[in-house]
Amino acid sequence: MKKPVPFGKYYLLERINVGGMAEVFRAKAYGVEGFERLVAVKRILPNIAEDKDFIRMFIDEAKIAVQLNHANIAQIFDLGVVDNSYYIALEHVHGRDVRAIFDRSRTLGEPMPIAQACFIIMKICEGLDYAHNKRDQSGRDLHLVHRDVSPQNILVSFEGEVKLIDFGIAKAAGKGAKTQAGILKGKFGYMSPEQVRGLPIDRRTDIFSCGIVLYELLTGERLFVGESDFSTLEKVRNVEILPPSTYNRKIPDELERIVLKALAKDVEDRYQNSIDLHDELQAFVYTAGEFYSRKDLAAWMKRTFTKEIEEETAKLESYRQLKPPAELAGGGQGQGQGQGQGKTPAPELGRPGTTRPPAVPAGVR
Repeated sequence: MKKPVPFGKYYLLERINVGGMAEVFRAKAYGVEGFERLVAVKRILPNIAEDKDFIRMFIDEAKIAVQLNHANIAQIFDLGVVDNSYYIALEHVHGRDVRAIFDRSRTLGEPMPIAQACFIIMKICEGLDYAHNKRDQSGRDLHLVHRDVSPQNILVSFEGEVKLIDFGIAKAAGKGAKTQAGILKGKFGYMSPEQVRGLPIDRRTDIFSCGIVLYELLTGERLFVGESDFSTLEKVRNVEILPPSTYNRKIPDELERIVLKALAKDVEDRYQNSIDLHDELQAFVYTAGEFYSRKDLAAWMKRTFTKEIEEETAKLESYRQLKPPAELAGGGQGQGQGQGQGKTPAPELGRPGTTRPPAVPAGVR
């Protein structure tokens, strides 16, 4: 295990992902009387931090996202800056993102079980419904839209919990002049037609994206993917869709109807609220006798990722046994926003991008 690196009030243990916008670390926070917590620290890359429009939007959106407290949304604990490096600290999730789960299902040569795919999307719908209806302290609707519901932003823990990450990050990325191309690249296949057209968006954009993810989990095939970014965008713009039963004949007619309604080109023809999609999926599952629970999902994850769980459990245990460093042992004097304490060494935490990010919010572009 490489030597951890101090970063404000956190101790960076391992870099687990890096993308066009940020790098994500598994980290540990220490406090008084032996208090400690394992977290994920998402640190904005230096070149992106130079984009003032992005940073302003990033801070504004993080201030809103930190108010979200729901079982199906990864909790944000902290927003701060150390040595001009902006970061958010969020809930550590011991599991995999849905992209890794999708890839593993394809490796196994079979689509995800129908009830399991429905369960994951139902849980995301619960989180979205909470966020879409969130109000401020004055009772005013915050009009929150995730804008980037995609497999990389849905985490499934090895205990069967389903968490959505990166609320508001896509909005900040879209506003920053230096960030748009690099961050949005590769995410075009999960946009809505109105996003592609540059039209105003609302909660129904998130519903369309949920439909894409559900389609892909049920079929084991990408829905909107072209030979180039332009051709992918054109497929989204025109909503070129083959019925999911084309790829998986086990999909019942009622479930196909639900998927295609979520993917309606016209927003008025879609589900108008995420809870409506949730309720129709729930009714389908019950009618079909496909009862499914968190316990079932946990069992599937443990069967499917047995080796990875063993390796990561051992690694997490070694991190838990780390003694608090002397400079942080007093604890509790966090950096907050704009209170860096001297230079933070550049961590040598492994070559980025070599493995699928384990166990914590990925969500970087």
